[in-house]
Amino acid sequence: MKTTLIQNACIVNEGQMFQGSVLIKGERIVCIYKGDDTPSLSVMESLDEIIDARGKYLIPGLIDTHVHFRDPGLTHKADMESESRAALAGGVTSFIDMPNTLPQTTSLQAWQDKMAYAATHAKANYAFYIGATENNFDELSKADYTKVPAVKLFMGSSTGNMLVDADASLKKIFAELPALIAVHCESEALIQANKAKYIAEAGEDLPVAYHSKIRDEEVCFQSSERAVRLAREYGTRLHLLHVSTQKELSLLEAGDLQDKKITAETCPHYLWLSDEDYARYGSLIKCNPALKHSSDRAALLDALRMGLIDTLGSDHAPHLLSEKQGNALTAVSGCPSIQFNLLLMMEFVNQEMLEMSTLVEKFCHAPATLYRIQDRGFIREGAYADLVLLEPEQWTLTKADILSKCAWSPYEGWTFSHRVSCVFLNGSKVYEAGLFYEAQAKNLIFKN
Repeated sequence: MKTTLIQNACIVNEGQMFQGSVLIKGERIVCIYKGDDTPSLSVMESLDEIIDARGKYLIPGLIDTHVHFRDPGLTHKADMESESRAALAGGVTSFIDMPNTLPQTTSLQAWQDKMAYAATHAKANYAFYIGATENNFDELSKADYTKVPAVKLFMGSSTGNMLVDADASLKKIFAELPALIAVHCESEALIQANKAKYIAEAGEDLPVAYHSKIRDEEVCFQSSERAVRLAREYGTRLHLLHVSTQKELSLLEAGDLQDKKITAETCPHYLWLSDEDYARYGSLIKCNPALKHSSDRAALLDALRMGLIDTLGSDHAPHLLSEKQGNALTAVSGCPSIQFNLLLMMEFVNQEMLEMSTLVEKFCHAPATLYRIQDRGFIREGAYADLVLLEPEQWTLTKADILSKCAWSPYEGWTFSHRVSCVFLNGSKVYEAGLFYEAQAKNLIFKN
């Protein structure tokens, strides 16, 4: 087993920031040294590699619990290998992929096929949701939720149209499944009513900014309120995905994540962008739920700091540029982002708008705690050595830097203050200074 020492790093972990070193043996962290503490002479003599991380942050590998890697069936947009490489370059060492692929991951067989494929194609640690439909409850009830992280429920239509809206189906899912229910909340009835209203007023060729009018605050709030009401009635573990409005925050409470049954995620694009940005980016930033107002953006960042919002996820959703062309009705929704989300959040840290420890909590610790992922998400003795080194460096994103298969990003031209310099996956160096190295990805295991 290879033994590696990462020394002189600024370690950010579990609310603390300190100078120290981490000793890795094989796949696991075996010792953490604080301050002037150093390994014994015998340990130093046995090392295979020493990495001097002076001037760099050392954090746990990010766990992105909200990605769309488009594999199988939509691989003209993205695939398991291309997007998991982009993930690693962005400091994401574990991902949980959504079920709206072709075929949809709504049966145990489809889920097993995805797992088998990922074992030979995923470059980062992996897991897959099983998706709910109006008529697949038997499949959901047979799933092993130590291997399946959660049930994904679309209470609003999006890419793949897996809408579940009938009261009977929803009540059965919330009442009877022994699983975390992760929900996309948008009211389909309101979406259709808004769409008809604006088409009647302005015609079929609606500018892309109308997307935020069609999928407005009330679309999100009414659906989220319905989900929260069901969760409270049946004692369900509910995770509201990609919260985008200030009004939805009234449904949430701060508190110890271990004790919460109703939790929430937001995404970096809702913290950086608003409906004012359509003028600059057009349909490139069209996504579901839609971007809201600048006041929502500010409120979401406050909620992240206050603990009302528990996790960050990317909602990485690549499409070809040709598919992103069009108006509010015809351009597809979704943006590729997994490679740059850590750097986006580091800009809030750099501007003293967010504590570094909060970033690590929301993108590393909290996903591991909420999804009950074993031995990941923390820098702890005995945990898997999924680690990221970040270094201060000002640089501007160009198309040549983009690793997602779709080869574009709404953040092209943005200047960042940090760069991911090195990533460890299960104890092995898998990425450094733009170069990839082979390392064995593993499927995630969940305590249930």
